Amino acid sequence: MTDSSLFEHTWFIIFILLAAAWELTWKGIAMWRAAQVRQKGWFVALLILNTAGILPIIYLLITPKK
Repeated sequence: MTDSSLFEHTWFIIFILLAAAWELTWKGIAMWRAAQVRQKGWFVALLILNTAGILPIIYLLITPKK
């Protein structure tokens, strides 16, 4: 393993961690709202589907705040 290869792996790991944090943040907020308004279908969909934060953002945009 060369130094440049190690550097490339480090950036990839950082990217994966940032993507996971992005997804977890949006998913958590959307699931919290779905639970508060008792929307079981949305809650399950948000729990099962991993969409890089796209589905949670769509859900938050189309559902009104309590």
